[in-house]
Amino acid sequence: MTGRLNSAQPYAIGLFRIVIGLLFTCHGAVSLFGVLGGMDGKGATVETGAWPNWYAAVIELVGGALVLLGLGTRFAAFIASGAMAYAYFKVHQPQGLWPIENQGEGAAMYCWSMFLLVFTGSGALGVDQLFSRRTSSATAGERSSEPVAA
Repeated sequence: MTGRLNSAQPYAIGLFRIVIGLLFTCHGAVSLFGVLGGMDGKGATVETGAWPNWYAAVIELVGGALVLLGLGTRFAAFIASGAMAYAYFKVHQPQGLWPIENQGEGAAMYCWSMFLLVFTGSGALGVDQLFSRRTSSATAGERSSEPVAA
């Protein structure tokens, strides 16, 4: 049983990454473009350049899309995790100690989910994997064509 689960781990991480990336991207799209009801349920958007909301929305949209695709996953997840840590400690935590008290569950969950992806990488089904395969194939091809020194 453990062997099967271990062999499926890259796919589980890949699916986790896709879901988290999609949901995170949606948060950015809601704030920037007013889709899915917008910020107020009536299509409202965040004011361009407003600190910190507009910057958080850009990080959510771009970082979420990169995580969703599995492109630069570790870097994008690191930036996104930091943005959510900032959101939690500056916006939510002053309203109460526990996330359930201060409506900070989303920020805390995204922070830790993205932080996990910093360490696991994109898993299976990510663009990162295509680049790593090409790089390793090219490197292996170069090594096999090098002359052997006597």
